[in-house]
Amino acid sequence: MLDEFIHEPRIAYFSMEIALRNEIPTYSGGLGVLAGDTVRSSADLELPLVAVTLVSRAGYFRQEIDAQGRQVEHPEYWDPSRFATRLSAGIAMRIEGREVWVSGWLYILQGHMNGRVPVILLDTDLPLNHDDDRKITHYLYGGDAAYRLKQEIVLGIGGARMLQALGFEIRQYHMNEGHSALLVIELLRRYAYPPEDVRPGESPYDIPRVRELCNFTTHTPVEAGHDKFPYDMVQRVLGDFISLPTLKTLAGSENLNMTSLALSLSEYVNGVAKSHAEVSKKLYPGYRVHAVTNGVHPFTWSHPAFIKLYDTHLPGWCHEPAVLVRADRIPDAAIWETHTQAKNDLIERVKKLTGVELHPKIPILGFARRMTAYKRPDLLFADLARLKTIAQERSFQIVLAGKAHPRDEGGKRLIEALHGHIHELADTIRIVYLPNYDMETALAMVSGSDVWLNTPLRPMEASGTSGMKAAFNGVPQLSVLDGWWVEGCIEGVTGWAIGNAMESANGEDQDSLYIKLAQVVLPLYYMDRPAWIAVMKGAICKSASFFNSHRMMRRYATEAYIR
Repeated sequence: MLDEFIHEPRIAYFSMEIALRNEIPTYSGGLGVLAGDTVRSSADLELPLVAVTLVSRAGYFRQEIDAQGRQVEHPEYWDPSRFATRLSAGIAMRIEGREVWVSGWLYILQGHMNGRVPVILLDTDLPLNHDDDRKITHYLYGGDAAYRLKQEIVLGIGGARMLQALGFEIRQYHMNEGHSALLVIELLRRYAYPPEDVRPGESPYDIPRVRELCNFTTHTPVEAGHDKFPYDMVQRVLGDFISLPTLKTLAGSENLNMTSLALSLSEYVNGVAKSHAEVSKKLYPGYRVHAVTNGVHPFTWSHPAFIKLYDTHLPGWCHEPAVLVRADRIPDAAIWETHTQAKNDLIERVKKLTGVELHPKIPILGFARRMTAYKRPDLLFADLARLKTIAQERSFQIVLAGKAHPRDEGGKRLIEALHGHIHELADTIRIVYLPNYDMETALAMVSGSDVWLNTPLRPMEASGTSGMKAAFNGVPQLSVLDGWWVEGCIEGVTGWAIGNAMESANGEDQDSLYIKLAQVVLPLYYMDRPAWIAVMKGAICKSASFFNSHRMMRRYATEAYIR
Protein backbone atom coordinates (compact mmCIF):
# COMPACT_ATOMS: atom_id res chain seq x y z
CA MET A 1 0.00 0.00 0.00
CA LEU A 2 2.95 2.31 0.53
CA ASP A 3 4.34 1.89 -2.99
CA GLU A 4 2.33 4.83 -4.34
CA PHE A 5 3.82 7.13 -1.69
CA ILE A 6 7.53 6.27 -1.53
CA HIS A 7 8.46 6.83 -5.17
CA GLU A 8 9.18 10.55 -4.61
CA PRO A 9 10.66 12.67 -1.80
CA ARG A 10 8.04 13.95 0.64
CA ILE A 11 7.50 16.58 3.29
CA ALA A 12 7.18 14.94 6.72
CA TYR A 13 4.54 16.77 8.75
CA PHE A 14 4.71 15.95 12.47
CA SER A 15 1.88 16.83 14.86
CA MET A 16 0.91 15.43 18.25
CA GLU A 17 -2.73 15.58 17.17
CA ILE A 18 -4.45 15.44 13.78
CA ALA A 19 -8.21 15.61 13.27
CA LEU A 20 -8.60 13.08 10.47
CA ARG A 21 -12.37 12.61 10.80
CA ASN A 22 -15.01 13.00 13.48
CA GLU A 23 -15.04 9.29 14.37
CA ILE A 24 -11.27 9.23 15.04
CA PRO A 25 -10.68 11.15 18.32
CA THR A 26 -6.98 11.88 17.73
CA TYR A 27 -7.42 15.61 18.33
CA SER A 28 -8.28 17.91 21.23
CA GLY A 29 -9.13 21.15 19.48
CA GLY A 30 -7.79 23.87 17.22
CA LEU A 31 -4.23 22.57 16.81
CA GLY A 32 -5.42 19.14 15.70
CA VAL A 33 -8.17 20.48 13.46
CA LEU A 34 -5.66 22.82 11.82
CA ALA A 35 -3.34 19.83 11.29
CA GLY A 36 -6.21 17.90 9.72
CA ASP A 37 -6.99 20.78 7.38
CA THR A 38 -3.28 20.94 6.48
CA VAL A 39 -3.35 17.30 5.43
CA ARG A 40 -6.68 17.66 3.61
CA SER A 41 -5.48 20.61 1.55
CA SER A 42 -2.21 18.81 0.82
CA ALA A 43 -4.28 15.96 -0.61
CA ASP A 44 -6.47 18.32 -2.67
CA LEU A 45 -3.42 20.16 -4.02
CA GLU A 46 -1.54 16.86 -4.49
CA LEU A 47 1.42 18.06 -2.43
CA PRO A 48 3.87 15.23 -1.59
CA LEU A 49 3.25 15.10 2.16
CA VAL A 50 3.39 12.32 4.75
CA ALA A 51 1.93 13.04 8.18
CA VAL A 52 3.08 11.50 11.46
CA THR A 53 1.12 11.47 14.71
CA LEU A 54 0.23 9.21 17.65
CA VAL A 55 -2.60 6.67 17.46
CA SER A 56 -4.09 7.93 20.77
CA ARG A 57 -6.22 4.82 21.27
CA ALA A 58 -8.10 6.33 24.23
CA GLY A 59 -8.59 9.66 22.46
CA TYR A 60 -8.57 13.00 24.26
CA PHE A 61 -11.75 12.48 26.30
CA ARG A 62 -15.49 12.32 25.92
CA GLN A 63 -17.07 15.22 27.78
CA GLU A 64 -20.13 14.80 29.97
CA ILE A 65 -21.76 17.75 31.76
CA ASP A 66 -23.42 16.75 35.04
CA ALA A 67 -26.53 18.30 36.61
CA GLN A 68 -24.42 21.01 38.30
CA GLY A 69 -22.76 22.02 35.03
CA ARG A 70 -19.47 20.33 35.87
CA GLN A 71 -17.32 18.64 33.25
CA VAL A 72 -16.79 14.90 33.65
CA GLU A 73 -14.13 13.20 31.47
CA HIS A 74 -14.37 9.68 30.04
CA PRO A 75 -11.86 7.85 27.82
CA GLU A 76 -12.93 7.74 24.17
CA TYR A 77 -11.49 4.47 22.90
CA TRP A 78 -11.43 3.73 19.20
CA ASP A 79 -10.28 0.80 17.12
CA PRO A 80 -7.56 1.77 14.59
CA SER A 81 -8.26 -1.35 12.53
CA ARG A 82 -11.66 0.12 11.53
CA PHE A 83 -10.05 2.96 9.61
CA ALA A 84 -6.35 2.15 9.14
CA THR A 85 -4.06 -0.71 8.08
CA ARG A 86 -1.38 -2.15 10.36
CA LEU A 87 2.10 -1.56 8.94
CA SER A 88 4.59 -4.40 8.90
CA ALA A 89 7.55 -2.25 9.92
CA GLY A 90 8.54 -1.59 13.51
CA ILE A 91 11.33 0.34 15.19
CA ALA A 92 12.81 0.22 18.68
CA MET A 93 14.27 2.75 21.10
CA ARG A 94 15.26 2.82 24.74
CA ILE A 95 12.95 4.64 27.15
CA GLU A 96 13.70 4.53 30.89
CA GLY A 97 16.28 1.86 30.18
CA ARG A 98 13.79 -0.48 28.52
CA GLU A 99 13.57 -1.39 24.88
CA VAL A 100 10.29 -0.01 23.52
CA TRP A 101 8.98 -1.15 20.17
CA VAL A 102 6.86 1.15 18.04
CA SER A 103 4.62 -0.04 15.24
CA GLY A 104 2.42 2.02 12.97
CA TRP A 105 -0.95 2.22 11.29
CA LEU A 106 -1.45 3.63 7.82
CA TYR A 107 -4.43 5.92 7.34
CA ILE A 108 -4.86 7.22 3.80
CA LEU A 109 -6.58 10.57 3.63
CA GLN A 110 -8.46 10.85 0.36
CA GLY A 111 -8.69 14.42 -0.87
CA HIS A 112 -11.79 16.04 -2.24
CA MET A 113 -10.20 15.87 -5.68
CA ASN A 114 -7.76 13.10 -6.66
CA GLY A 115 -4.94 13.43 -4.16
CA ARG A 116 -4.11 11.02 -1.33
CA VAL A 117 -1.88 11.62 1.68
CA PRO A 118 -0.50 8.87 3.94
CA VAL A 119 -0.81 9.41 7.69
CA ILE A 120 1.32 7.26 10.01
CA LEU A 121 -0.25 6.63 13.43
CA LEU A 122 2.46 5.52 15.86
CA ASP A 123 1.50 2.79 18.35
CA THR A 124 3.34 1.23 21.31
CA ASP A 125 0.49 -1.08 22.36
CA LEU A 126 2.38 -4.25 21.45
CA PRO A 127 2.59 -7.55 23.41
CA LEU A 128 6.41 -7.48 23.52
CA ASN A 129 6.42 -4.11 25.35
CA HIS A 130 6.25 -3.60 29.12
CA ASP A 131 2.68 -2.87 30.30
CA ASP A 132 3.58 0.75 31.11
CA ASP A 133 5.12 1.26 27.69
CA ARG A 134 2.10 -0.15 25.90
CA LYS A 135 0.10 2.82 27.24
CA ILE A 136 2.45 5.54 25.98
CA THR A 137 0.35 6.17 22.87
CA HIS A 138 -3.06 5.75 24.57
CA TYR A 139 -4.03 9.15 25.99
CA LEU A 140 -3.72 12.38 24.05
CA TYR A 141 -2.18 14.92 26.47
CA GLY A 142 -2.81 12.52 29.35
CA GLY A 143 -0.71 11.59 32.36
CA ASP A 144 2.13 13.48 34.03
CA ALA A 145 5.20 15.23 32.63
CA ALA A 146 7.16 11.97 32.33
CA TYR A 147 4.31 10.42 30.33
CA ARG A 148 4.26 13.45 28.03
CA LEU A 149 8.04 13.24 27.54
CA LYS A 150 7.75 9.57 26.58
CA GLN A 151 5.04 10.43 24.08
CA GLU A 152 7.20 13.13 22.55
CA ILE A 153 10.14 10.72 22.31
CA VAL A 154 7.93 8.28 20.42
CA LEU A 155 6.53 11.04 18.19
CA GLY A 156 9.81 12.78 17.34
CA ILE A 157 12.52 10.13 17.48
CA GLY A 158 10.24 7.17 16.81
CA GLY A 159 8.44 8.98 13.98
CA ALA A 160 11.67 9.90 12.19
CA ARG A 161 12.90 6.32 12.48
CA MET A 162 9.59 4.89 11.32
CA LEU A 163 9.65 6.96 8.13
CA GLN A 164 13.14 5.71 7.43
CA ALA A 165 12.14 2.09 8.12
CA LEU A 166 9.17 2.41 5.75
CA GLY A 167 11.38 3.64 2.92
CA PHE A 168 10.30 7.28 2.77
CA GLU A 169 12.78 9.79 1.41
CA ILE A 170 12.19 13.02 3.31
CA ARG A 171 13.11 16.34 1.73
CA GLN A 172 11.84 18.53 4.62
CA TYR A 173 10.53 18.02 8.15
CA HIS A 174 7.72 20.29 9.40
CA MET A 175 7.10 20.41 13.15
CA ASN A 176 3.58 21.56 13.99
CA GLU A 177 4.30 22.97 17.48
CA GLY A 178 7.19 21.80 19.63
CA HIS A 179 5.84 18.38 20.65
CA SER A 180 7.83 16.62 17.92
CA ALA A 181 11.04 18.62 18.36
CA LEU A 182 13.06 15.60 19.52
CA LEU A 183 13.14 14.52 15.89
CA VAL A 184 15.96 17.05 15.45
CA ILE A 185 18.26 15.15 17.82
CA GLU A 186 17.51 11.94 15.91
CA LEU A 187 18.60 13.82 12.79
CA LEU A 188 21.72 15.12 14.55
CA ARG A 189 22.73 11.54 15.33
CA ARG A 190 21.91 10.50 11.77
CA TYR A 191 24.07 13.27 10.32
CA ALA A 192 26.96 13.09 12.78
CA TYR A 193 30.49 13.47 11.40
CA PRO A 194 32.82 10.47 11.52
CA PRO A 195 34.78 10.63 14.82
CA GLU A 196 38.10 10.94 12.99
CA ASP A 197 36.87 14.13 11.28
CA VAL A 198 35.95 15.91 14.52
CA ARG A 199 38.59 18.14 16.07
CA PRO A 200 38.72 18.66 19.85
CA GLY A 201 36.11 21.21 20.97
CA GLU A 202 34.12 20.98 17.72
CA SER A 203 30.55 19.70 17.50
CA PRO A 204 30.33 16.14 16.21
CA TYR A 205 27.02 16.99 14.50
CA ASP A 206 26.28 18.54 11.13
CA ILE A 207 24.00 21.21 12.58
CA PRO A 208 23.66 23.28 9.36
CA ARG A 209 22.47 20.23 7.45
CA VAL A 210 19.85 19.38 10.07
CA ARG A 211 18.70 22.98 10.28
CA GLU A 212 18.27 23.13 6.51
CA LEU A 213 15.93 20.12 6.69
CA CYS A 214 13.62 21.49 9.40
CA ASN A 215 10.67 23.88 9.61
CA PHE A 216 8.82 24.90 12.75
CA THR A 217 5.38 26.42 13.23
CA THR A 218 4.72 27.91 16.66
CA HIS A 219 1.06 28.22 17.58
CA THR A 220 0.74 29.99 20.90
CA PRO A 221 2.29 32.69 23.08
CA VAL A 222 0.68 31.02 26.13
CA GLU A 223 3.36 29.68 28.46
CA ALA A 224 1.51 26.42 29.14
CA GLY A 225 1.64 25.66 25.43
CA HIS A 226 5.42 25.24 25.47
CA ASP A 227 6.58 21.91 26.93
CA LYS A 228 9.53 22.01 29.32
CA PHE A 229 11.16 19.04 31.03
CA PRO A 230 13.78 19.03 33.82
CA TYR A 231 17.07 17.57 32.67
CA ASP A 232 17.20 14.98 35.44
CA MET A 233 13.92 13.59 34.06
CA VAL A 234 15.28 13.75 30.50
CA GLN A 235 18.37 11.78 31.49
CA ARG A 236 16.32 9.21 33.37
CA VAL A 237 13.84 8.71 30.53
CA LEU A 238 16.00 9.29 27.43
CA GLY A 239 19.37 8.15 28.78
CA ASP A 240 22.54 9.17 26.94
CA PHE A 241 20.85 9.48 23.56
CA ILE A 242 22.70 12.74 23.02
CA SER A 243 25.26 14.53 25.17
CA LEU A 244 23.76 16.74 27.85
CA PRO A 245 25.99 19.77 27.06
CA THR A 246 24.84 19.65 23.42
CA LEU A 247 21.20 19.40 24.46
CA LYS A 248 21.54 22.31 26.89
CA THR A 249 23.15 24.44 24.19
CA LEU A 250 20.23 23.81 21.84
CA ALA A 251 17.25 23.54 24.19
CA GLY A 252 18.03 25.79 27.17
CA SER A 253 20.34 25.60 30.15
CA GLU A 254 17.72 25.09 32.89
CA ASN A 255 15.13 22.77 31.29
CA LEU A 256 14.66 20.99 28.00
CA ASN A 257 12.46 23.57 26.28
CA MET A 258 10.89 21.91 23.23
CA THR A 259 10.16 25.25 21.58
CA SER A 260 13.78 26.36 22.00
CA LEU A 261 15.01 23.06 20.58
CA ALA A 262 12.79 23.45 17.50
CA LEU A 263 13.82 27.07 17.03
CA SER A 264 17.52 26.24 17.30
CA LEU A 265 17.41 23.68 14.52
CA SER A 266 14.84 25.05 12.07
CA GLU A 267 15.77 27.07 9.00
CA TYR A 268 12.19 28.29 8.57
CA VAL A 269 10.10 29.42 11.56
CA ASN A 270 6.64 30.91 11.34
CA GLY A 271 3.78 32.19 13.42
CA VAL A 272 0.17 31.56 12.43
CA ALA A 273 -0.97 35.15 11.82
CA LYS A 274 0.77 38.46 11.19
CA SER A 275 0.11 39.67 14.74
CA HIS A 276 1.28 36.35 16.19
CA ALA A 277 4.53 36.54 14.22
CA GLU A 278 5.19 39.98 15.74
CA VAL A 279 4.49 38.67 19.24
CA SER A 280 6.74 35.66 18.57
CA LYS A 281 9.63 37.88 17.45
CA LYS A 282 9.52 39.54 20.87
CA LEU A 283 9.30 36.19 22.64
CA TYR A 284 12.19 34.69 20.63
CA PRO A 285 14.67 37.50 19.94
CA GLY A 286 17.34 36.61 17.43
CA TYR A 287 15.10 34.37 15.33
CA ARG A 288 13.49 35.35 12.06
CA VAL A 289 9.81 34.52 12.42
CA HIS A 290 7.71 34.53 9.25
CA ALA A 291 3.95 34.90 9.18
CA VAL A 292 1.75 32.33 7.44
CA THR A 293 -1.79 33.03 8.57
CA ASN A 294 -3.82 29.90 9.20
CA GLY A 295 -6.69 28.81 7.02
CA VAL A 296 -9.47 26.20 7.06
CA HIS A 297 -10.34 23.49 4.57
CA PRO A 298 -13.05 24.73 2.18
CA PHE A 299 -15.01 21.52 1.64
CA THR A 300 -14.80 20.27 5.24
CA TRP A 301 -16.09 23.47 6.82
CA SER A 302 -18.85 24.43 4.39
CA HIS A 303 -22.38 23.24 5.15
CA PRO A 304 -23.71 20.88 2.42
CA ALA A 305 -26.26 23.52 1.38
CA PHE A 306 -23.47 26.08 0.88
CA ILE A 307 -21.40 23.54 -1.04
CA LYS A 308 -24.34 23.10 -3.39
CA LEU A 309 -24.83 26.88 -3.66
CA TYR A 310 -21.16 27.50 -4.48
CA ASP A 311 -21.05 24.61 -6.95
CA THR A 312 -23.98 26.18 -8.77
CA HIS A 313 -22.80 29.79 -8.86
CA LEU A 314 -19.00 29.54 -8.48
CA PRO A 315 -17.79 26.26 -10.01
CA GLY A 316 -14.21 25.42 -9.10
CA TRP A 317 -14.38 27.23 -5.74
CA CYS A 318 -13.39 24.12 -3.81
CA HIS A 319 -10.01 23.81 -5.52
CA GLU A 320 -9.51 27.54 -5.96
CA PRO A 321 -11.26 29.25 -3.01
CA ALA A 322 -10.17 32.65 -4.30
CA VAL A 323 -13.14 32.31 -6.68
CA LEU A 324 -15.33 33.11 -3.66
CA VAL A 325 -14.46 36.81 -4.12
CA ARG A 326 -17.32 36.75 -6.62
CA ALA A 327 -19.87 35.46 -4.10
CA ASP A 328 -21.47 38.93 -4.07
CA ARG A 329 -23.03 37.95 -7.42
CA ILE A 330 -25.12 35.24 -5.76
CA PRO A 331 -28.72 36.43 -5.33
CA ASP A 332 -29.62 37.56 -1.80
CA ALA A 333 -32.56 35.18 -1.66
CA ALA A 334 -30.31 32.20 -2.42
CA ILE A 335 -27.84 33.19 0.32
CA TRP A 336 -30.62 33.61 2.89
CA GLU A 337 -32.38 30.39 1.94
CA THR A 338 -29.10 28.46 2.22
CA HIS A 339 -28.33 30.00 5.61
CA THR A 340 -31.84 29.13 6.78
CA GLN A 341 -31.20 25.47 5.94
CA ALA A 342 -27.98 25.51 7.95
CA LYS A 343 -29.68 27.28 10.86
CA ASN A 344 -32.51 24.77 10.90
CA ASP A 345 -29.96 21.94 11.03
CA LEU A 346 -28.34 23.55 14.07
CA ILE A 347 -31.73 24.02 15.73
CA GLU A 348 -32.50 20.33 15.16
CA ARG A 349 -29.13 19.31 16.58
CA VAL A 350 -29.64 21.48 19.67
CA LYS A 351 -33.05 19.92 20.28
CA LYS A 352 -31.65 16.40 19.85
CA LEU A 353 -28.75 16.98 22.25
CA THR A 354 -30.41 19.16 24.90
CA GLY A 355 -34.18 19.06 24.39
CA VAL A 356 -34.20 22.85 24.01
CA GLU A 357 -36.01 24.23 20.97
CA LEU A 358 -34.52 27.41 19.54
CA HIS A 359 -36.62 29.86 17.52
CA PRO A 360 -35.71 30.07 13.81
CA LYS A 361 -36.58 33.79 13.56
CA ILE A 362 -34.38 34.91 16.47
CA PRO A 363 -30.64 35.44 15.85
CA ILE A 364 -28.25 32.88 17.32
CA LEU A 365 -24.87 33.93 18.77
CA GLY A 366 -22.41 31.04 18.55
CA PHE A 367 -19.39 30.62 20.83
CA ALA A 368 -17.34 27.40 20.85
CA ARG A 369 -13.68 26.80 21.66
CA ARG A 370 -11.40 25.38 24.29
CA MET A 371 -12.64 26.54 27.66
CA THR A 372 -9.76 28.31 29.32
CA ALA A 373 -9.27 31.66 31.03
CA TYR A 374 -7.62 33.64 28.20
CA LYS A 375 -10.47 32.77 25.81
CA ARG A 376 -12.81 34.71 28.17
CA PRO A 377 -16.01 32.73 27.49
CA ASP A 378 -17.56 34.61 30.42
CA LEU A 379 -17.04 38.11 28.95
CA LEU A 380 -20.51 38.14 27.38
CA PHE A 381 -21.97 37.39 30.83
CA ALA A 382 -19.96 39.94 32.78
CA ASP A 383 -23.04 42.15 33.42
CA LEU A 384 -26.17 39.99 33.46
CA ALA A 385 -28.51 42.89 34.09
CA ARG A 386 -27.19 44.76 31.04
CA LEU A 387 -27.36 41.62 28.92
CA LYS A 388 -30.99 41.13 29.97
CA THR A 389 -31.81 44.70 29.04
CA ILE A 390 -30.33 44.23 25.56
CA ALA A 391 -32.29 40.99 25.08
CA GLN A 392 -35.55 42.56 26.25
CA GLU A 393 -35.24 45.19 23.55
CA ARG A 394 -34.21 42.77 20.78
CA SER A 395 -34.21 39.03 21.41
CA PHE A 396 -31.26 36.76 20.72
CA GLN A 397 -30.27 33.19 21.54
CA ILE A 398 -26.86 31.75 22.49
CA VAL A 399 -25.30 28.37 21.69
CA LEU A 400 -22.13 27.46 23.60
CA ALA A 401 -19.74 24.50 23.45
CA GLY A 402 -16.19 23.56 24.39
CA LYS A 403 -14.00 21.30 26.49
CA ALA A 404 -11.61 22.29 29.28
CA HIS A 405 -8.32 20.41 29.58
CA PRO A 406 -8.71 17.80 32.35
CA ARG A 407 -6.01 19.56 34.41
CA ASP A 408 -7.31 23.09 33.75
CA GLU A 409 -9.35 23.67 36.90
CA GLY A 410 -9.97 27.27 35.94
CA GLY A 411 -11.42 26.17 32.60
CA LYS A 412 -13.68 23.67 34.35
CA ARG A 413 -14.93 26.38 36.71
CA LEU A 414 -15.75 28.53 33.67
CA ILE A 415 -17.95 25.76 32.26
CA GLU A 416 -19.71 25.48 35.60
CA ALA A 417 -20.15 29.26 35.76
CA LEU A 418 -21.60 29.36 32.24
CA HIS A 419 -24.21 26.81 33.26
CA GLY A 420 -25.04 29.01 36.23
CA HIS A 421 -25.60 31.94 33.87
CA ILE A 422 -27.83 29.77 31.67
CA HIS A 423 -30.14 29.21 34.65
CA GLU A 424 -29.99 32.85 35.77
CA LEU A 425 -30.97 34.12 32.33
CA ALA A 426 -33.52 31.41 31.53
CA ASP A 427 -36.50 33.77 31.77
CA THR A 428 -35.00 36.23 29.25
CA ILE A 429 -32.46 34.54 26.94
CA ARG A 430 -32.56 31.01 25.57
CA ILE A 431 -29.05 29.59 26.05
CA VAL A 432 -27.75 26.05 25.51
CA TYR A 433 -24.41 24.36 26.10
CA LEU A 434 -23.71 21.48 23.71
CA PRO A 435 -21.62 18.72 25.35
CA ASN A 436 -18.61 16.90 23.88
CA TYR A 437 -17.64 19.49 21.28
CA ASP A 438 -16.34 17.71 18.15
CA MET A 439 -16.02 18.30 14.41
CA GLU A 440 -19.69 17.55 13.69
CA THR A 441 -20.93 19.94 16.35
CA ALA A 442 -18.40 22.53 15.18
CA LEU A 443 -19.71 22.42 11.60
CA ALA A 444 -23.31 22.69 12.80
CA MET A 445 -22.46 25.72 14.94
CA VAL A 446 -20.26 27.68 12.53
CA SER A 447 -22.79 27.22 9.75
CA GLY A 448 -26.03 27.57 11.70
CA SER A 449 -25.25 30.53 13.95
CA ASP A 450 -26.13 34.04 12.79
CA VAL A 451 -23.17 35.71 14.50
CA TRP A 452 -19.89 34.11 15.56
CA LEU A 453 -18.51 35.46 18.84
CA ASN A 454 -14.85 35.43 19.92
CA THR A 455 -13.53 37.24 22.99
CA PRO A 456 -9.86 36.31 23.69
CA LEU A 457 -7.51 38.30 25.88
CA ARG A 458 -5.07 40.13 23.56
CA PRO A 459 -2.45 39.15 22.45
CA MET A 460 -3.01 35.53 23.52
CA GLU A 461 -5.00 34.40 20.47
CA ALA A 462 -2.28 33.34 18.06
CA SER A 463 -4.72 32.87 15.19
CA GLY A 464 -8.03 31.17 15.88
CA THR A 465 -9.82 29.44 13.03
CA SER A 466 -13.46 29.04 14.08
CA GLY A 467 -14.37 32.44 12.65
CA MET A 468 -12.80 31.43 9.34
CA LYS A 469 -15.07 28.38 9.29
CA ALA A 470 -18.06 30.62 9.99
CA ALA A 471 -17.08 32.83 7.05
CA PHE A 472 -17.36 29.92 4.62
CA ASN A 473 -21.01 29.75 5.67
CA GLY A 474 -21.71 33.45 5.40
CA VAL A 475 -21.68 33.94 9.18
CA PRO A 476 -20.09 37.27 10.20
CA GLN A 477 -17.85 37.47 13.26
CA LEU A 478 -18.10 39.77 16.28
CA SER A 479 -14.65 39.50 17.79
CA VAL A 480 -11.81 41.05 19.71
CA LEU A 481 -9.08 42.27 17.35
CA ASP A 482 -6.55 39.51 17.88
CA GLY A 483 -5.11 36.64 15.84
CA TRP A 484 -6.43 36.35 12.30
CA TRP A 485 -9.23 38.85 12.93
CA VAL A 486 -6.71 41.71 12.93
CA GLU A 487 -6.24 40.89 9.23
CA GLY A 488 -9.80 39.81 8.48
CA CYS A 489 -11.94 42.46 10.11
CA ILE A 490 -13.37 45.13 7.83
CA GLU A 491 -15.83 46.86 10.10
CA GLY A 492 -19.39 46.41 8.95
CA VAL A 493 -18.23 44.50 5.86
CA THR A 494 -16.94 41.13 7.12
CA GLY A 495 -18.19 41.52 10.68
CA TRP A 496 -17.48 43.74 13.66
CA ALA A 497 -14.67 44.43 16.10
CA ILE A 498 -14.87 44.39 19.87
CA GLY A 499 -12.64 47.07 21.38
CA ASN A 500 -9.46 48.17 19.63
CA ALA A 501 -6.18 46.51 18.70
CA MET A 502 -4.40 47.53 21.90
CA GLU A 503 -3.86 45.37 24.97
CA SER A 504 -7.07 43.96 26.42
CA ALA A 505 -8.92 45.55 29.28
CA ASN A 506 -11.86 43.47 30.47
CA GLY A 507 -14.03 46.46 31.27
CA GLU A 508 -13.42 48.22 27.97
CA ASP A 509 -13.98 45.06 25.92
CA GLN A 510 -17.11 44.25 27.88
CA ASP A 511 -18.55 47.71 27.26
CA SER A 512 -17.63 47.59 23.57
CA LEU A 513 -19.22 44.14 23.20
CA TYR A 514 -22.53 45.27 24.71
CA ILE A 515 -22.62 48.51 22.71
CA LYS A 516 -21.84 46.78 19.42
CA LEU A 517 -24.39 44.04 20.07
CA ALA A 518 -27.18 46.40 21.15
CA GLN A 519 -26.62 49.32 18.77
CA VAL A 520 -25.18 47.74 15.62
CA VAL A 521 -25.51 43.98 15.24
CA LEU A 522 -29.03 43.30 16.49
CA PRO A 523 -30.64 46.39 14.89
CA LEU A 524 -29.08 45.49 11.54
CA TYR A 525 -30.33 41.88 11.78
CA TYR A 526 -33.89 42.88 12.60
CA MET A 527 -34.33 46.07 10.61
CA ASP A 528 -32.34 45.77 7.36
CA ARG A 529 -32.24 42.30 5.81
CA PRO A 530 -30.47 43.39 2.58
CA ALA A 531 -27.73 45.12 4.57
CA TRP A 532 -27.33 42.03 6.79
CA ILE A 533 -26.99 39.77 3.76
CA ALA A 534 -24.37 42.20 2.40
CA VAL A 535 -22.28 41.51 5.51
CA MET A 536 -22.81 37.78 5.02
CA LYS A 537 -21.53 38.14 1.47
CA GLY A 538 -18.61 40.22 2.74
CA ALA A 539 -17.60 37.38 5.06
CA ILE A 540 -17.59 34.97 2.12
CA CYS A 541 -15.97 37.28 -0.45
CA LYS A 542 -13.28 38.80 1.68
CA SER A 543 -12.65 36.27 4.47
CA ALA A 544 -13.40 32.79 3.10
CA SER A 545 -11.72 33.56 -0.21
CA PHE A 546 -8.42 34.23 1.60
CA PHE A 547 -8.40 32.52 5.00
CA ASN A 548 -8.37 28.96 3.70
CA SER A 549 -5.88 26.13 4.02
CA HIS A 550 -5.31 25.92 0.26
CA ARG A 551 -3.75 29.39 0.34
CA MET A 552 -1.89 28.46 3.53
CA MET A 553 -0.37 25.30 2.03
CA ARG A 554 0.64 27.11 -1.15
CA ARG A 555 2.53 29.55 1.07
CA TYR A 556 4.27 26.74 2.95
CA ALA A 557 5.14 25.00 -0.30
CA THR A 558 6.72 28.05 -1.94
CA GLU A 559 8.37 29.61 1.12
CA ALA A 560 9.31 26.71 3.40
CA TYR A 561 9.38 23.46 1.46
CA ILE A 562 11.00 24.59 -1.79
CA ARG A 563 14.28 26.31 -0.93
